[in-house]
Amino acid sequence: MSEQTVAPGATGTPAMPEAPPSVNVFAPPLLPPEAPGAPPKQPRRALRAVGRWTAAALAFGVLGTGTAFGIASLERTDVPGLATASDGRWDYPELSLPALPAGSPRPFGAGNPAEIHHADLRELLLPAPAGAVPDKKLPGGWISTETFLDAYRQQDRPSVSQLLKDAAPRHIAARGWTMPDGTASRIYLVRFNSTAFASGMLDDLNVGSSAGTPLDRTDTTEIDDSWSSQNDFENTLSFVFAEQAPFGAEHVRQAYTLAGDTLALVVHERAGKRETGRIPFQQTLILQNQLLA
Repeated sequence: MSEQTVAPGATGTPAMPEAPPSVNVFAPPLLPPEAPGAPPKQPRRALRAVGRWTAAALAFGVLGTGTAFGIASLERTDVPGLATASDGRWDYPELSLPALPAGSPRPFGAGNPAEIHHADLRELLLPAPAGAVPDKKLPGGWISTETFLDAYRQQDRPSVSQLLKDAAPRHIAARGWTMPDGTASRIYLVRFNSTAFASGMLDDLNVGSSAGTPLDRTDTTEIDDSWSSQNDFENTLSFVFAEQAPFGAEHVRQAYTLAGDTLALVVHERAGKRETGRIPFQQTLILQNQLLA
């Protein structure tokens, strides 16, 4: 059986085979099949949720026009992942979709209304690019709730902790690394019982037209108008933000992506007065979303 591969510069959602591909060589063993998702969470803030999605849609529709780069319409050197030696993109390895437990559907396939990712969540983490120094605290495996909370400001951690207790995620996995230019990258994947829980968590964090609950070491964070919703895959929805000048001791870019039962948080930060690179950040986000779609 051949392995399903995803080229780092692919311009759309990778084709899904009828049978699961073989396990990627860099990935750990699979978990056993999971039980079906719990009943969807009853909406607690329906009106605010509608407002959030409407605001986000308007913001991306207006701000993404003209300044954003879409995958489908641009030249090869403009597509994240298809790097040349000098364009600033990182050298990621060829990606592979992980194998599924026997009889388990794809997250957005028929017979999976809860949009559950049955593959091992650790295998859905984007691997580090060439030249990266791994983060010992985020090695690409399971992490505790406390480690995930470190992403947020200390004064906000108790409230985020309570949100996680209410939503009861199944697993949290994370990978981090630092590049030679000093850019520190962190990717967190939080999997819930269904898309209703994942969407509810995004709502409770107040993410939409604003970045919501502030991340640690951030100041004024606003929508990144260089991102286009065209860069989202069919089954993902991203909210992308960047710190605005004047920023503090480091510059931070962040994005939340909703993909079925899984909520992803991607963070790039770099110390000093230089901004974190826009192109490698968007490249990282697109490739991570491709693995979740």
